[in-house]
Amino acid sequence: MNTVFEQPADLLGAAGQHLGYSDWVEIDQQRINLFANATGDHQWIHVDPVKAAEGPFGKTIAHGYLTLSLANLFLPQIMEVRNTSMGVNYGCEKVRFPSAVPVGSNVRGGGEVISAEEVKGGVQVVVRMTIEVEGSDRPACVIDTISRFFP
Repeated sequence: MNTVFEQPADLLGAAGQHLGYSDWVEIDQQRINLFANATGDHQWIHVDPVKAAEGPFGKTIAHGYLTLSLANLFLPQIMEVRNTSMGVNYGCEKVRFPSAVPVGSNVRGGGEVISAEEVKGGVQVVVRMTIEVEGSDRPACVIDTISRFFP
């Protein structure tokens, strides 16, 4: 279930509001390999299950930037802003990768509105997205996403 804002201006009073959680997504080897092909990052810890089994994680792990990119999947699942002409990704701040995402893990995103302010023609909102690994005490990624919504 996502949090719905009827219009961009409704974000202005939302600082501190938790937005909920996305669906779980499995990080399988195919997703990791596709990301490696898209980015050219074929480091063995990501794409070589045999060598990775002998490595520090005991199996392949997702790229940090793959985990980060899932914010784009999760954000619309936890937050909907209605009555907009468009919403745009404006950037991000403070990206951290506290723990690895082993192949076969399930991850999901949770979010909290950190701030919202008026910008020319719309509203800019910062949402702290925490991407968790099912069964882990530490998040895989914490990112402050910046979005702009225009009526």
